[in-house]
Amino acid sequence: MKKLIVLSGAGISAESGIKTFRDDDGLWQNHRFEDLASPEGFAKNPQLVLDFYNLRRRQLKEVAPNRAHEILFELEKNYDVSIITQNVDDLHERAGSTKVLHLHGELKKARPVNNDNKVIPWEEDLNLGDLDENGNQLRPHIVWFGEAVPEMGRAVEIASSADIFLVIGTSMQVYPAAGLINYVPDYCEVYVIDPNLSDSYTKSGNHFKMSATEGMEKLCALLQ
Repeated sequence: MKKLIVLSGAGISAESGIKTFRDDDGLWQNHRFEDLASPEGFAKNPQLVLDFYNLRRRQLKEVAPNRAHEILFELEKNYDVSIITQNVDDLHERAGSTKVLHLHGELKKARPVNNDNKVIPWEEDLNLGDLDENGNQLRPHIVWFGEAVPEMGRAVEIASSADIFLVIGTSMQVYPAAGLINYVPDYCEVYVIDPNLSDSYTKSGNHFKMSATEGMEKLCALLQ
């Protein structure tokens, strides 16, 4: 069974109603990322940061996977599909995908401020005073700007095994995630689904400049 490796970004979740950070009307419009997505921002105003992620966590209860997510799950019938996602939502899992690696963390998890490896499921709001059993404040299980990406080594290993590599809904501006494409084997067929990316990532016939759902429907027809 061929290995289909997927690098997904905010564009695939946008069709479910989740705002992206980098669009003109995205979440960054009203906030400085230094204040909301950095260790320094959290140290300066932890409740502001917690409130921001509480809003995002609540939004997950109001949205559902879209057709692009569903097609990726359906492809598991004929391919060994692994998804490396920059998204912190759980829409891939809710669509049924069984192999999902979150590079930048997950909204529905938390961890103590002093222990990156102790990850706790967390569904509701997270506030100051929410502690682990040792009395340590909990923070979102999110990789903030300036922090290491713990799963990057595993992601490189997965990308290196690809027979088919799909880039979908990502600006390819966030590193080290964007660099994963450099690790795919020479024999690998690369596809891109994004209306804005340049053609430099693959041959033009494999670049579908359309929405995530439209592109997944086209790709699915080719792969069947």
